[in-house]
Amino acid sequence: MSADVTAVVVRLKLSLLRNGLRQSGGRRAAYIVSAVVTLLFAALQLLGLIALRGNAHAVSVAVLLVAVLAVGWAVMPLFFPGGDETLDPTRLVMLPLRPRPLVRALLAASLVGIGPVFTLCLLVGSAVSVAHGSVAYVVAVVGVVLALLVCVALARAVAVANIRLLTSRKGRDLAVLSGLVIAIGAQLANFGVQRLGSSGLAQLDPAGDVLRWVPPASAIGAVDSASSGSYGVAVAQLALSAGALAALVALWSRHLTRLMISPDGSTLQAAATDSAARERTSTGLGRLLPGGRTGTVVERSLRYIWRDPKTKAAWVTSLAIGLIVPVFNALQGTGSIYFACFAAGMLGIQMYNQFGQDTSAFWMVATTISSSRDAYVELRGRALALLVITLPYATLVTVVTTAMLGDWARLPEALGLSFALLGAMLATGAWTSARFPYSIPQEGYKNVAPGQAGLAWISIFGGMIAAALLCAPVITLTIWLNVVRDGDRWSWVLLPVGALYGAAITLAGLRLAAPRTAARLPEILTAVSKG
Repeated sequence: MSADVTAVVVRLKLSLLRNGLRQSGGRRAAYIVSAVVTLLFAALQLLGLIALRGNAHAVSVAVLLVAVLAVGWAVMPLFFPGGDETLDPTRLVMLPLRPRPLVRALLAASLVGIGPVFTLCLLVGSAVSVAHGSVAYVVAVVGVVLALLVCVALARAVAVANIRLLTSRKGRDLAVLSGLVIAIGAQLANFGVQRLGSSGLAQLDPAGDVLRWVPPASAIGAVDSASSGSYGVAVAQLALSAGALAALVALWSRHLTRLMISPDGSTLQAAATDSAARERTSTGLGRLLPGGRTGTVVERSLRYIWRDPKTKAAWVTSLAIGLIVPVFNALQGTGSIYFACFAAGMLGIQMYNQFGQDTSAFWMVATTISSSRDAYVELRGRALALLVITLPYATLVTVVTTAMLGDWARLPEALGLSFALLGAMLATGAWTSARFPYSIPQEGYKNVAPGQAGLAWISIFGGMIAAALLCAPVITLTIWLNVVRDGDRWSWVLLPVGALYGAAITLAGLRLAAPRTAARLPEILTAVSKG
């Protein structure tokens, strides 16, 4: 019976792949190209790992690579829940299947696809790079199989444990946060590569000594132990990976059992409570904001930032990258205090396409705008909402960067430049929001509706160029004070100048954008509702 279920589920997985490719020629071409590129990269990685054979630090590279692979398999279901239809076992709850045979069947089906083949290539390369002797090769075969099964079981256990979230609308929208993970991971990888380039592979040895005892990397560590004749250690390391596999399968089976027998929200009758019927009062934040339309707009904008998945993802990504770039450059010894302005620049981008962020709900805002004055108050409230976050954050990043570099004498001018840049981006963002609005689709990973990519490029990059030109007076003053005058003595002047200039340019930009916003309301509403 178990063998029959396994064969059926594997055939189901193959059918899903085949039918998905039949939907369109574009999807088929994209799949083939991605498969070829992935397998080519895997082959190059395999050759590179084999080339490490005989290197004194090969085992550190191998176990670290396997650990990174395991982390990738763990987070994959969280950020790409739609990448594998068989990750959702709720589709099988109505079938007369026991959890244990189903676990074995799903585990076998998980080995079908590009991801497992890619992982297998890297695991084989890691094992070959540290294997020496016939016993080590036998251990390598066992270790590669164990490591692959641990990775797959880890992904399945994570998916089943979070399946209620991942199959909900908000859970799928949270996948857009993968951009943040990629951005942080890219910076960490860049930092690590630069450190390795300057110090060599010996930098990995301390981490390798620890990871060779952490499953599934311990399976590759067992190959190295067998190569050196430490057979008892190799057995212990293999036992760790086998134990991790057994624990993950047991956890997976337990969550699967609970999922298949427990009712969800769709099967329970909703009960009305007194608390749900109560009229909601304003939060503490609302009581701190000014009255009238300005306070309402600020609170609404902040709620969008906190509650809307795509808006939240954009903000979190900007906050992370705005800190990562100056801090990582400072850690590498190549940083400058002026990199702190990157935080203000990244957060200032959030002012662009303000009305597109509202999507089709902008029509409710549009009905309240009947004059340039209404448009000005609306834009001013949105700018204030951004300043509530951007001003303290840009200041914090600048102070942290200054502390890491020890260049406290230039802190005032760095803050002044950041404030001037932020003001310029708020001004140009308000104008481009009215002149070049575009729609942001609520579903999927796209941030621009089809046919509006040109508007997005003009809005963002055109506005950024304009903001840089608007900052020219403050930049010129900074250069003049540092070249002609004693920069350390007069740098404090740039702080009040930059702050006042930023405030003035923001107000000017809002006043210029207000009449255009009021005049173009029908066009703006049409543009932002296309998604």
